[in-house]
Amino acid sequence: MNWIPLTSEDQLLTIVTQSSAKPQVIFKHSTRCSTSSMILNRLERSDSNDAVDFYYLDLIQYRSISALIAEKFHVAHESPQVLVIKNGNCTFDESHFAIHMDEILEQSAL
Repeated sequence: MNWIPLTSEDQLLTIVTQSSAKPQVIFKHSTRCSTSSMILNRLERSDSNDAVDFYYLDLIQYRSISALIAEKFHVAHESPQVLVIKNGNCTFDESHFAIHMDEILEQSAL
């Protein structure tokens, strides 16, 4: 799994722009949450797809970016949470134990 660290608010503009050519996935992870750690481990053990960019956001370190994501894509904040961004919009989001790589890839392909 090749995570792209999401560490600046400016990267959200890049994600929106790139989502017109290639689906973008944001995984919001709390380093203090055992559920979030379990889901991160599950994703990292799964086969990903090079046709999708995967961003990793450390919610503890970059809480303001998480708030901006919720505002920009009109999705309530949860942790852990995954968002699929296509054509500038969040087309899918899921949280907690409902996060599975096969569903992320399926939603990215639609």
